[in-house]
Amino acid sequence: MGMPPPSSVRFAHAPTVSASLGEPLRFEDGRELHLRSIGPTDVAALKRCFHRLSPEDVRRRFLHAMSELPEPMAQRLCRIDPSIETAYVLMDESTKPAEMCGVGRIYVDESAGSAEFSVLIEQDWTRLGLGALLLQRLVDDCRARGLTEIWGYVLVENRPMLQLCKELGFTRRLAIDEPGTAQISLQL
Repeated sequence: MGMPPPSSVRFAHAPTVSASLGEPLRFEDGRELHLRSIGPTDVAALKRCFHRLSPEDVRRRFLHAMSELPEPMAQRLCRIDPSIETAYVLMDESTKPAEMCGVGRIYVDESAGSAEFSVLIEQDWTRLGLGALLLQRLVDDCRARGLTEIWGYVLVENRPMLQLCKELGFTRRLAIDEPGTAQISLQL
């Protein structure tokens, strides 16, 4: 198994960024985040981010209640296979250690030519367009991979995410075997 192609090839629409910090994102209130790919050293930051989430945010992201993020799950979420996964994180480098404030990821189903997505933004960083930014980067990645669809499950009560997906052109249908859940998809 060879090395994956460089990011400039895999993510055709993504700008070239520093591997250490990532792409800086500056906000009107003076705060700054860095957008970059997730890595194996992000496990502790991911677990700290999980602990800052409200029970409602956890349920909206994982579609069920969880009181903790088990170590094996955190390890797996930070050690992706770039041939079938992409995961971007939003990091606040102004704190030591740096804190993860959001994550967006896809998991590719090569046989179906599609990818399942998920996006999570910590409450203190919502309403800044970060969910849209992450989701657009994931859509761009799917297009660069030649996929035909990106999709995900969203609780029907998660109105902000449903609205964002609608604005980005996703269609919505109820998941028949998952009450209270919609399947959101975008044909590429």
